[in-house]
Amino acid sequence: MRRNEWRVVPLLLPYLWEYRARVGVALLFLVIAKLSNVGVPLLLKKLVDSLSIPPGDVRAVLVVPVGLLVAYGLLRLSTSVFTELRELVFAKATEGASRSISLQVFSHLHALSLRFHLERQTGGMTRDIERGTRAVHSLISYSLYSIVPTLIEVTLVLSLLAVKFDMVFAWITLSALVVYIAFTVSLTQWRTRFRREMNELDSKAHTRAIDALLNYETVKYFNNEAFETHRYDEALERLRRAGVKSQQTLSLLNAGQQSIIAIGLIAMLWRATQGVVAGRMSVGDLVMVNAFMIQLYIPLNFLGVIYREIKQSLTDLDKMFTLLQREREVADAPDARPLLLKDHGAPSVRFDHVQFAYDPARPILHDVSFEIPAGQTVAVVGPSGSGKSTLARLLYRFYDVQSGGIFIDGQDVRSVTQASVRRAIGIVPQDTVLFNDTVAYN
Repeated sequence: MRRNEWRVVPLLLPYLWEYRARVGVALLFLVIAKLSNVGVPLLLKKLVDSLSIPPGDVRAVLVVPVGLLVAYGLLRLSTSVFTELRELVFAKATEGASRSISLQVFSHLHALSLRFHLERQTGGMTRDIERGTRAVHSLISYSLYSIVPTLIEVTLVLSLLAVKFDMVFAWITLSALVVYIAFTVSLTQWRTRFRREMNELDSKAHTRAIDALLNYETVKYFNNEAFETHRYDEALERLRRAGVKSQQTLSLLNAGQQSIIAIGLIAMLWRATQGVVAGRMSVGDLVMVNAFMIQLYIPLNFLGVIYREIKQSLTDLDKMFTLLQREREVADAPDARPLLLKDHGAPSVRFDHVQFAYDPARPILHDVSFEIPAGQTVAVVGPSGSGKSTLARLLYRFYDVQSGGIFIDGQDVRSVTQASVRRAIGIVPQDTVLFNDTVAYN
């Protein structure tokens, strides 16, 4: 059962609250930009109406070009300037929130147990983190730069139409907007499953490719390049089919949106034309109404995309926050203290009646007890799978024992911090693992 994606919004807010001053300034610039934008059709109306000045009248030269045209240009410029200022001011908040979340997820994943990382597919998990980081930008961008400005503009336009003309204009505009939004949201909700399927198939294809490349030598040993290529091709084919479905439903959405817009425009212009013929309205009023409708419907044209992207961003963020909320299997005790080693150097290590199993159905260590005296060398010998590597993993606290205890200089490793235990141990792993970096870094 899918969880409500909107539940991640309260989880995101604390990261933005740190930049609340910038959010406030950005919203102020947003309102100024929208007021300037709404002022453009009003000035355009005055410009058109002023053209009715008789030819030869000196006002036609002085008032129209110098006054209205300059004001028209300044309003246009103000809209762009304050829009850019809004983005400039808010950029630090967006990037800062994204950085904080990504860093916290990265640190949390390192704090999770070895079992978690062995059970997870690295390719799919890195894809979830990548999408989640990108979702922070998308969610903030679409909400603050698209949804909020459009709501402000719709409110201003409806108020102007109702006050300046009559309520019929406002009702036509509002009805068209309601039908448009209802159609867009319902159809987008229906086609979200195709986008979700695309993402899942994309992750599977990406995971298969990463797994095959990470296990390059194994693929070569068994001469299975063709087999891995075929598996990858199967995943890509399923992704292609899901992509075609998604595009078909998108075309249906766009066609329906354009039909609603066209009907709304026709109804508004028909009403405005009647007003001009009856003498209630001027030609400038007709131009203003048309300009208002075009300004409203341009951002609404992308409502389907915006709604879908917001929903997808919420889903992607939810996946990343789910990783962040994953409980640690091995965690420091609330009163854990650093490991204290005696001054004589090497500590003693004691396993006391240790019981452990990766899977409860298959126990690995049965009541194991032994001691490594300080400064002594002890070898553990046994067949493969007998638990030799498990002893080192338990000492390192990659896992916790089910019963018994492990003691370093008499201190239970569960009562001290993991960092202090690992800092005190030097280890040569069975497999030589190198980072894809310089020799100095490794």
